[in-house]
Amino acid sequence: MRTNTFGRVAAVLVGLEGLGLVALAIWQVVALASGDTASIESALALVVLTVVGAAAVLAFAVAIWHGRSWGRSGGIVAQLLILAVALGAATGAYAEPLSALVLAVPAVVVLVLLVLAVREAGRHARDEASA
Repeated sequence: MRTNTFGRVAAVLVGLEGLGLVALAIWQVVALASGDTASIESALALVVLTVVGAAAVLAFAVAIWHGRSWGRSGGIVAQLLILAVALGAATGAYAEPLSALVLAVPAVVVLVLLVLAVREAGRHARDEASA
């Protein structure tokens, strides 16, 4: 299936999010190596989870680029999780509204692009079915 423009832009942005997770994993490894952790076990677990998350998000980006529905679905779930983290950053005793905004704005943009890509893919599938 041919990917539409919305899907291509969303794929690039989801790929950038995946690369951001890779950078975060590298930062975590550097912190672990420099002894800047309270618990080595927890730090290792966090690094592993971050690497798994980065691999998943990068796989979603590739799948979105190739027009696969599972990539769009996974990308939408990832954006909703980012929005949940942003909400947590915006509220509570240690609220950081600017950090929440930095997380939420790109997530909303990508979420809208993914929904538009899903709609376009559905329209394309209906046109093929009726032809």
